[in-house]
Amino acid sequence: MRGTRPFSTFRDDEGGYTSVSVALALLLSLALVFSAVGAGWVLSRSADVQEVADAAALAGSNVVGAYSTIAQVCDACVLSMGLAGVLTLGTGLVTCAVPGLGAAGLRIVDAALEVLDARRDFASSVSEGLERLELAVPALVVANSYAVVEANEGGDVSYAGCAIPYPLESGSSFDMAGELDDAGMEEAAREMAEASDEAKEAQEAADAALREGWLADCGDEPRCMRERAAALAGLSGSENPDYASPEEWSFGAALERARAYYARRLEAEAPEGPGIEARVDSAARSRYYRHALDEVRAGWCRQEADGSVDLELPELPRNTEETRACELYTERVWPCSEGEGGRVLHAVADCPGASGLASGVDSLQAIDVGRVRRCRVCQFDVVDMGRVAAASTSIDNGFEHYWDRVVEASEDYERASRELARAQGAMRDAGEEGAEGFGEALDLLAAERPRLLPPGAYGCVAVVGRAGGTQVPSAALGPWVGGAELPAGAAVSGAVLAPDSDTDGGDVLSSFLDGVAGSDSLAAGVADSVLGLWGDLLVSYGAGYGDLEELAAGALEPSGEGASGPVASWLSGLLLDVVDGLGLEPADMRLRKPVLTNTQNVLDQAGLGGVASVRELVEGLPSSGSPEDLARALGAQLSSGASEGTLTVAELPIPGTGLSVPLTVELGGEEAP
Repeated sequence: MRGTRPFSTFRDDEGGYTSVSVALALLLSLALVFSAVGAGWVLSRSADVQEVADAAALAGSNVVGAYSTIAQVCDACVLSMGLAGVLTLGTGLVTCAVPGLGAAGLRIVDAALEVLDARRDFASSVSEGLERLELAVPALVVANSYAVVEANEGGDVSYAGCAIPYPLESGSSFDMAGELDDAGMEEAAREMAEASDEAKEAQEAADAALREGWLADCGDEPRCMRERAAALAGLSGSENPDYASPEEWSFGAALERARAYYARRLEAEAPEGPGIEARVDSAARSRYYRHALDEVRAGWCRQEADGSVDLELPELPRNTEETRACELYTERVWPCSEGEGGRVLHAVADCPGASGLASGVDSLQAIDVGRVRRCRVCQFDVVDMGRVAAASTSIDNGFEHYWDRVVEASEDYERASRELARAQGAMRDAGEEGAEGFGEALDLLAAERPRLLPPGAYGCVAVVGRAGGTQVPSAALGPWVGGAELPAGAAVSGAVLAPDSDTDGGDVLSSFLDGVAGSDSLAAGVADSVLGLWGDLLVSYGAGYGDLEELAAGALEPSGEGASGPVASWLSGLLLDVVDGLGLEPADMRLRKPVLTNTQNVLDQAGLGGVASVRELVEGLPSSGSPEDLARALGAQLSSGASEGTLTVAELPIPGTGLSVPLTVELGGEEAP
């Protein structure tokens, strides 16, 4: 025995391993391998509870995200419908400011008021519907997260838990149904419509008078003032211009032509024969031309600040009676001589009948009152002067015939322009009142936006527990390792909503609008322009209101260049300035997706403690129970609001139809709401 080695059982005499040693090594290796496999299985299944908690937190936040999308879409509908109504009302105001379109403008105003009424009713129903939906959010968060926890159970591993939204109670404000004071704009529109009709009548009268004046001056064929000036006085070129249309012509052009004409006629006047009769006629014509030249030189054509025209185109005498009523009858310019029985008046100083001494000058009126006598030779008196006027006025080959038409047209034009200016002034006054109401309405729309702070706005915290006692599968342990159990465990996780930069709110709203437009509730006869404007504004809500000015310009700019009138153009610019200065901030309509976050971030926003709060949540979680029981254990008392079925958030009226589309939400299930 003394020679026996202590490790001879494991090593032979040659220093190698014995069979016992090899067998024992294999046994120990297998035991270690299966022990490691078992430990790995335990560790893997232990970590699963964290993944389940993460999934539950994300499922809870997904409910909050869906609610936020619904609320934003409703806000977009309310705001865009209000903007569509106010812009359409502005369109009606501008249309009423176009002469003759008052009735059409009032129809637009009535349509706008219907849109604003629909917006008011919709905003009220949305406020109530979103408030009801928010009451269901906590229960939906718990139900969705509970369903995810249940779905992850498998085999002998069981989980219990759910997500709790923070804050637990809503802090939202849904005051979107503020009263827009559209009465002022409506009254302004009706005042403008009335003045618009008056402006149209005045404008038509002014246009007719302008055309009549143009025709008399240079439009009539074969004769007119221009043609007569060329034929009788030899005027041409710049002294006798032609105008192709009334739009290119003015009464001032006719006045300038008359000045040139009478200056030329006076300069060129001479007797047409050697006898006394020819000299008398020439003297009368010369005096008539001088009087006419003085009169037209004293005339004017002025544009007033209010847009009216002040015209003074003199009326020239057309016969003997009218000659007696003007300066030609009373002016003392005719030579007189002494004769038997008193003074005698002559047409010319060297009249053969002037045999006596010269006796100064006197007027034609002096003959009628007996102050002087008519010459027996020249027989000149007021009748001769009246004959000059009558000869060129009463027939269409005289210049004065057409001048008389121009003067009459100028009086009609001046009267119509004053009526037009008065009507346009009334329209401007009403337009200023309408623009003030327009700005106040837009300010109210921009200010009255919902403040969303639903349950879960800070995030959702999921608490998930795993029951202990689950046996490690024997296949994982083998015959060399004794039985093992998976210990109880718990995990917490937090999730919040983050905007997805790859999404565009315009896409969301465009899809929503397509769904509404495709509804069977829409019927023929829809006010396409109002619906189209509302749709453009709705989609622009998510894309940003940089397009608002462009949309407003399309709605508010009067159509028909040059045909809308100065008041409509002025009012359009005034309303567009209001829109430009609005500074409306669009909501961020990017889709929100849930992302994991540190649980402490959520709890801090909710005003809860740190590790102690988490420990309380974990320790308070029961091993099993209904969603309501689990939520109650975690400190959330769910309301009795419905958490399954459907909920009608609001009835969406379709502008211009009188119809509405129900906006319903499916409650319950993993996709709720």
